[in-house]
Amino acid sequence: MALIDSLIVFVVSLLIGALGIYVGARVITGTDDYTYAIVTALIGAIVWAVVGFVFGWIPFLGPLLVLIAYLAVINWRYPGGWLDAVGITLVAWVSVFVVLYVLALLNVATFEALGVPGT
Repeated sequence: MALIDSLIVFVVSLLIGALGIYVGARVITGTDDYTYAIVTALIGAIVWAVVGFVFGWIPFLGPLLVLIAYLAVINWRYPGGWLDAVGITLVAWVSVFVVLYVLALLNVATFEALGVPGT
């Protein structure tokens, strides 16, 4: 049962994280593809975890490298440059925060989503 629960949490977190990326990409670049956002969220989560594991222990520099790696994924996956990647990430973070806040108020979820760091 714990495996099923973990799988459900993973999928729901991924979908919520992808929603944030979708909204960010739609607002910043006009990209309208939720499936693309899901793949981006999954790649971003994997890159975040790997870079965090390798460099996360280094004070200040580790978290900065993790953030840059995540932004590089967004920059690679969406049109525009680094500023657009930062914009997509900021809008995604705010979008996910709002969704998770509403879900937490309804006692449906906690403040965590896979694919969008810091939420």
